[in-house]
Amino acid sequence: MLFEDFASAQSTLLWSSFAIAFVLGMVVTKTNFCTMGAVSDVVNIGDTGRMRAWFFAIAVAMIGVVILEATGTVSVDGSFPPYRGSNLVWAENLIGGILFGIGMTFGSGCGNKTLVRIGGGNLKSIFVLWVIGTIAYYMVNPFPGSDKTLMSVLFINGTHLRDLAISLSGPQDLGSMIGGKEGAADMRIYIGTALALILAIYALKSADFRKSFDNVFAGFVVGGCILAAWYVSGTIGVNIDGETNNLRSVVEGWDFIMDESEGRPAAAASWSVQSFTFINPMGQSLGYGAENFDYSFLTFGIMSLFGVIAGAFVWSVLTRSFRFEWFVDGKDFLMHVIGAVLMGFGGVLALGCTIGQGITGTSTLALGSFIALAGIIFGSALTMKIQYYKLVYEEEATFVKSLVAALCDMKMLPGGLRKLEAV
Repeated sequence: MLFEDFASAQSTLLWSSFAIAFVLGMVVTKTNFCTMGAVSDVVNIGDTGRMRAWFFAIAVAMIGVVILEATGTVSVDGSFPPYRGSNLVWAENLIGGILFGIGMTFGSGCGNKTLVRIGGGNLKSIFVLWVIGTIAYYMVNPFPGSDKTLMSVLFINGTHLRDLAISLSGPQDLGSMIGGKEGAADMRIYIGTALALILAIYALKSADFRKSFDNVFAGFVVGGCILAAWYVSGTIGVNIDGETNNLRSVVEGWDFIMDESEGRPAAAASWSVQSFTFINPMGQSLGYGAENFDYSFLTFGIMSLFGVIAGAFVWSVLTRSFRFEWFVDGKDFLMHVIGAVLMGFGGVLALGCTIGQGITGTSTLALGSFIALAGIIFGSALTMKIQYYKLVYEEEATFVKSLVAALCDMKMLPGGLRKLEAV
């Protein structure tokens, strides 16, 4: 999609983001697609339906990216966030994923689910959104009158997690790591196709999954929405003196390309090729509000937040399921605060959430995305098991005993160490 001026291209991208996210919000609400729910179903009742829907969505997005790149339609190499960056921050991916998994369990859902709940009338999710947004904003933006961010204070200078990063000679996607510079493109096709087929076969081999319209539909549409966002953000360009320029390059070279400064976006990175992720955009939305809703601070990510909320709201109203909901008691409030804080830290640290890393990131075959996804699932599953043991055994189940029992259940500790009988 080629435009003759930046404003038209910018507007098209923003409204496309809203429209695709609107569909995402409606479908997620209609089908109850929930990544935390998927983990909960497996851990608590052994039901894999929603987990298969999640994996099916990954398969759809992954094979779609393979096709887009193989045909030369879109390249996700320079994405925002930089999934394929050559700096593999594996420790941040893993620890951030674990923190996010714990947080989404305490907070009754991931970032996407928080937006869907807001659209359905859940007022406590508005509070969760505000807390996540505040943490996410100051993770990447300095405190007023300072050059320090939460990321620099806690995770770079504080815990030195960044020192564990591995500097690669090229991109961190599996195709590049295995095929090298010359064979990366072909290897992405082979690996992406193989992984997508494995995930799709895993999902579809279950008769119960195939019979569930909602699960199949959710996986297909959610994966399709991720793919649609990649396509739109990767194909919109501006014609300048007969040459096609992507939006990021226009913003970066604004002073040399454009005749006036009016209309220049505040940051260039957020105009890269991208798809849906929801934690960093929550921080962007806080900055957008702090700048008195200045249009130059409006981004693809912010519009996607509005789109998901609007889609969920419309579906809730149409089905008469819209209900106002508030915190049950002080404990419920505290748990949601803790969950929101952990999701804010973890989501930025891991470079994404269950959608941002779990589907969007893995569709690029980035190693860091798979590490983050594993961390999210582990953190959530472990937390659920600990909660369950404490619920069943009450006072007898101390945190340490519950943790050991949970780790034994997950085959990460020998069974002889458990002090609580398996439940």
